[in-house]
Amino acid sequence: MNLILVPIPEIGVNGAAWASVACHAVAFSIAITALRKNIKLNLTFSQFVIKPIIAVAIMGICSYFIYTTLSGIIIQNLATIIAIISAVIIYGISIIALKVFSKEELLMLPYGNKFCKILEKLKIY
Repeated sequence: MNLILVPIPEIGVNGAAWASVACHAVAFSIAITALRKNIKLNLTFSQFVIKPIIAVAIMGICSYFIYTTLSGIIIQNLATIIAIISAVIIYGISIIALKVFSKEELLMLPYGNKFCKILEKLKIY
C-alpha cells in the first residue's frame, strides 16, 4: 500500500500512515482468527472492540480540549506534555469505568490485589 498511496500527490506521506493502519488491521485479524481457532478464545465484540474505541474517543476529546485550552495560556511544548499525560490518565480511568477488564484479569496485574480492593471500595467492581 505504501508503494501505491505515497506516490499519489493528493495523498502523499499520509498514504504511509494509512498503509500502516491497514497493515496492523490485517495482522490483528490474522492473530484473532488464529487465537479463536486454536485456543477457543471467547472474545465478545463489545468488550474488546466497542468499549476500547469508546475509551479512546473519550481520551482523544478530553486531551484535545486540554491542549487547546492550555496552548493559549502556556507554551505549546508544555501544553502538549500536559495533554499527553492527562490522556494517559483519562484512558486508564475510561478503561476502568467501562469495565473492559474482568476482576480476574485485573488480579493478574502487578499490585492487582491492592488495585481491586481500591476499586471495590469505590464500588466500581
